[in-house]
Amino acid sequence: MADLTLLRALAKRYPNIPAALAELSNLWAILTLPAPTVHVVSDVHGEYEKLHQIINNASGSLRPLVERLLGDRALLPIIYRPRETWRASGLTLADFATRATVVMRELAHRYTLKHVERIIPDPFDPLFRELLFGKEVGRAPAFVEAMLAPLLRHDRDLELVRMIAHVIRNLAVYELVVAGDLGDRGPRIDRVIDLLMQQPNVAITWGNHDADWIAAALGQPAAVATVVRLSLRYQRLEQLEEGYGISLAPLERLARAVYGDDPAARFAVKGEPVRDPALLARMQKAIAIVQFKLEGALFRRKPEWQLEHRALLHRIDLAAGTIELDGKRHELLDKHLPTLDARDPYALTADEQRCVDELARAFTDSERLWHHVQFLASRGRMWLRRDRCAIFHGCVPVDERGEFLPFPVDGVPRAGRALLEALDRVVQRAILRRAPDDVDLVFWLWTGPRSPCFGKDRMATFETYFVADKATHDEVKNPYFKLLHDPAFCARVLREFGVDETRGFIVNGHVPVKLDQGEAPVKKSGRAITIDGAFAAAYGDKGFSLVLDAERMYLAQHHHLDPGADIIPTVSDVAVYDRPRAVADTERGDELRAEISALEALIAAFECNEVRPA
Repeated sequence: MADLTLLRALAKRYPNIPAALAELSNLWAILTLPAPTVHVVSDVHGEYEKLHQIINNASGSLRPLVERLLGDRALLPIIYRPRETWRASGLTLADFATRATVVMRELAHRYTLKHVERIIPDPFDPLFRELLFGKEVGRAPAFVEAMLAPLLRHDRDLELVRMIAHVIRNLAVYELVVAGDLGDRGPRIDRVIDLLMQQPNVAITWGNHDADWIAAALGQPAAVATVVRLSLRYQRLEQLEEGYGISLAPLERLARAVYGDDPAARFAVKGEPVRDPALLARMQKAIAIVQFKLEGALFRRKPEWQLEHRALLHRIDLAAGTIELDGKRHELLDKHLPTLDARDPYALTADEQRCVDELARAFTDSERLWHHVQFLASRGRMWLRRDRCAIFHGCVPVDERGEFLPFPVDGVPRAGRALLEALDRVVQRAILRRAPDDVDLVFWLWTGPRSPCFGKDRMATFETYFVADKATHDEVKNPYFKLLHDPAFCARVLREFGVDETRGFIVNGHVPVKLDQGEAPVKKSGRAITIDGAFAAAYGDKGFSLVLDAERMYLAQHHHLDPGADIIPTVSDVAVYDRPRAVADTERGDELRAEISALEALIAAFECNEVRPA
């Protein structure tokens, strides 16, 4: 009965045998197409202009394609930046359309016509069909010129040029995967998300910075404090004020009232200050102390998080101006802590509580931020499988022997893939229902030692501000990151995530590859790739795209973006296949075969009248 119920539901979509057969033919044909091209980037950290150029140039892959097909690069600036370059290009609309059609036709062969039609914007799809297929039916050049003439007469040529450029870029990349950390450090997370929302096919694996923003949008007080502190530290206030309409006036009032004459030298902002530097430093100090209070209280309430060692304020001797860390006493670099009560160091003052309440309300009231969080929820997961790759942001928490470490989710200890998938459900549930325990667990993803998004023993923010001893600033990584060099460990992780252990790859970001120290993105095991190449200027202004193509898998290493220029990446192969991979060889092939099986069952049910056709 259950099977028949599902078949009857399927029959609403395919109401008779011809409809089911038509879709069956389509699915079998798709299996033979080349595996679609997937581009994976990571740790964008707010650098929307650089991401925009990498999307426009398809991680550098359009340049060699256009050179091979057309013999020159004249089309590239127009494809990348049509609004800025079209008028100065010197090309006629007919010439541009004819040359661009060669590129579109080459890219379109990877897809079904149905998919190509989805990419072509209305109402110009008949025009695009003529451009793409007119040659096959013998259209004369005069036909194309006549078709384009009204656009020229009405000054709409740029509109068509932009559409053609858009179609080429979208055909070049079937799917863009962002392996976490969309914001912080760089200028505007809001513009990064806006840009991703414009792409036709995007998937995201959440990073710890994404979890922090999601928790803040849900009103989690410690997450709100963290997001505001980081925005102040790196002078990224526009993303809050202009991007999301979140006023920092409550924090400014707190800073003026409590830290009005405090030099707050340890809290000087990064870069050249664009506002009053003393006020920015005091605001950063004010919210940092609030963050440490809120975190400490939360960590002590949640012993199962194993973060009690990060509740530090009760270890401060206010009279002596020192703190005890790991059994050793250190002098505080900043001893002016007027809101700290030695009897209850984690209690907020009335002014601090008022500030937090107003900031949290501003986050939860921001319609644009909520819209962006809904997008992150609809496109995001803790991990993805794409072809031969298991993709996630950070790590799979393990012990020194490589055994998966458990963490309780919904009262049940979970480890490995089960942990990531349980956390998937928590994030979605938190966004849907906003239950406090779920929202708190989303924040735990930001800094928890066993968080797959973080994977370190601590976030040493307090020590960086207050302690001179650099040894206290160390953040010890989970053994996972060292074990990535071990082929046997990688094989175990790949098996856990249902990926071919002999030919598959683990792909994660989170930990920047120290290229200047000779570190390589492909680990010694040959089965693991770290694609956090310090994308943001604050980290090194480099970055990687991992491109999964039908013929090969390769890394495109990006460099600094000069205004108005292209980024020409350095390309290195990770794997070159003996034969081109087809859709049938990928995880999409598995999905299509399941759909084929369901349609065959539906046709059989139609034929024996178990399900009546419409």
